[in-house]
Amino acid sequence: MRFVALFLLAAVPLLAASPAPKAGVALRNDYLNPAFTGPLGAGLREFYTRDFNAAGKDFTAALAVVPDNTLAISMLNATAAQTPGDLDALVENEEDALVKAPKSAQAHVRVAFSYMFASLTGRDRTLDAREELNAAVQLDPTSQAAHTGLGIMRESERSTNRAKTEFLAALQSDPQNILAREYLALIYQDDLKDPQRALTTVIDVPNLVPDYADIYFHIASLLHDLGQYDAAISYATRGVEADVGHVGESGQHGYTLLARIYLDDKKPDDARRVLRASIAAGSDVGYATTLLKRIDDGAYEATSPSPGPSSTPAPKRKPA
Repeated sequence: MRFVALFLLAAVPLLAASPAPKAGVALRNDYLNPAFTGPLGAGLREFYTRDFNAAGKDFTAALAVVPDNTLAISMLNATAAQTPGDLDALVENEEDALVKAPKSAQAHVRVAFSYMFASLTGRDRTLDAREELNAAVQLDPTSQAAHTGLGIMRESERSTNRAKTEFLAALQSDPQNILAREYLALIYQDDLKDPQRALTTVIDVPNLVPDYADIYFHIASLLHDLGQYDAAISYATRGVEADVGHVGESGQHGYTLLARIYLDDKKPDDARRVLRASIAAGSDVGYATTLLKRIDDGAYEATSPSPGPSSTPAPKRKPA
C-alpha cells in the first residue's frame, strides 16, 4: 500500500488542499513522527484483517503519542464498535477522563467521538456529542479535532456549507488532518460536483498514511469521475488488496467500483471477473449480482449508480 503512482502525480497538478496557516504558526504534521505512525500503521493493518483486539491496542498506543489525531480517534472507536461491549467500555473510559479533566478540550473531543459512534450503533448520543464538541471549541477555538467532529455532524445533517467551514477551520490548525481532508473531498465530489478539486485534496494522503485502505477507494472513485480509468483501477485494486477483511469501504464496495470502472472503460470481461470475486467474497452481493445480470443482458455500456459508502472508520453520510 506504500505508494502514490508517479505517473498520476505527473498528470494531476497538486493544488493546495487547505488554507495556508496563519503567519507564525508552525505547520503541524503528525505523520512525520514514527512513534505515532508505527502503531497507527500496525493498527490499520490489523483492523483491515479483523484482528480487532490487536488493532485497539495499537490505536491506543498511537493516541498516547498524539492524543487528538482524529483518524486515530475514529479508528479506535470503529475498532471498539466491532466487538459487543467494547464501545460501551470506551465511552465509560472517556467519560471518566472528562470528569478528571473538565477543562481539557481534548477530553471533550474524545468523548464526543465515542458518542458519535454510539449513535451509529443504536444509542442516539448526537446531542451529547454536539454539546461536548461545542464545549471543546469554547475551551480551545483552534482545536482541529473539535472542528473536524463538528464538520462530520454538519455533513451528516446535509448542512454542506457549515460542514465545509468546519473542515477548513480544522485544516487551518492542522493541514494534514486526514479526516478533515477526506470529508472535504466528499463535499467537493458529491455536493459541489468538483472531482478535480476533491482529488487534489486527498491525492497525497497515501504518502502520509499508506495503510489507510479506505482512502484508495475514495481516490479511485474520483479518478473514475475524471475518466482516468487506468489510474482508478490501480487505486481501487490497491484498496481491495489492503482491506482483506472486507471491513471498510474498499473491502465492501471496492469490487463493484472496479466493475463500474471496467464497464466505462469498455472491458466487460474484467468487470465480470471482479463481480464474481465480489460475490465469492460476500461483498456487495446484491449490487454485484444485479450488475452482473445487466452485463449478461447486454446493458453493460450504461452508467451504473455508485453504492453508498460504509461508515468506517468514521460516521459518514450513509452509515451501514
